[in-house]
Amino acid sequence: MALTRRAFLWAVPAMAATPRGQLLPADRARFADGATELEVLRLTNPAYSSFLPAPWLRSASSKSGFLIYASDRPGTMQALRLDIRTGESKVLTEVAELNPQTLTLAPDERSIYYLDGTTLKQTSLAMLRDRELAAEAGPFTVSEDGLYAAYCGGGKLMLASTAVKGPAKALAEVSPQASTPLIRPKRAAVLCRDGDAVWLATFDGGPARKLKTAPVSSNPQWSSDGRAFTYLSGAELREHVPDTNADALVAKTSQFIAFGRNADSSVFVGASGSKASPYVLLMLRVTRRELALCEHRCSTPELVHPTFAPSSQRIYFQSDRNGKMAIYSMTVEKLVEKTESE
Repeated sequence: MALTRRAFLWAVPAMAATPRGQLLPADRARFADGATELEVLRLTNPAYSSFLPAPWLRSASSKSGFLIYASDRPGTMQALRLDIRTGESKVLTEVAELNPQTLTLAPDERSIYYLDGTTLKQTSLAMLRDRELAAEAGPFTVSEDGLYAAYCGGGKLMLASTAVKGPAKALAEVSPQASTPLIRPKRAAVLCRDGDAVWLATFDGGPARKLKTAPVSSNPQWSSDGRAFTYLSGAELREHVPDTNADALVAKTSQFIAFGRNADSSVFVGASGSKASPYVLLMLRVTRRELALCEHRCSTPELVHPTFAPSSQRIYFQSDRNGKMAIYSMTVEKLVEKTESE
């Protein structure tokens, strides 16, 4: 479910904002899920609002054991770095209009990218220095080499260099309903969902190609090698290979409304849209069977954002089950084999 920037910007009581660089103490709690009795770790307090990056963006570090997220805990909505071992959070930004749905970790894990209003920015994690990359930008993704960012703006799919100053390049025309464009791993191409269809554009600006998929109901997610992408079509989880136009059913889900994949796309984690069974579930690709991990009980299931850690040994999700949106985690190391970090 695509939300506007304004929908995330809640009014908060007047207070002195916590300055960037300051550490905030751990504010987590463990509990047994009421439905499955499995242990859930709540990483942030539902007394304030905290948000994960979307599943198709980077949120968890593969090298240093941290998670990036957005929260109004500092007094205004800002980006934070959460240490998985200690639970402490470090304030990373001091911006006016952070869009939480655009926050993403750089591929080299040395910086973060995000939208401040409509300005695409980069902030280094070590020095906490900001750099403006593009004005009048929309939701975006960054290439795996960190050299490019693709975004929608002004009715066009745009490609901007993150390394060299200069104007962004228009790749294709898109409608105002176009969702976050996804740069294809190991290829010079960008995937963009527009309504229930997806288009593939190339960096050279050639004609965009509409792909022969089933009606798409969720933002797609590329495999690590860029060969294929998975997407939801209603409750069906499907996979499409652009180079051959092959489109196949991966599995019929109980009622997935959002999903994430592990590093090798062998296991999926989904959020059910069912009001009667609001579960976070694992699905093994080989067996097509689901396992309920816990209830998410989120008022807007599309925003559960279920996500795997790079090692596939932990999952993250968010829910407003106990008040405001908070971030939760579960270990799945006994259920899912460890994978190499992407």
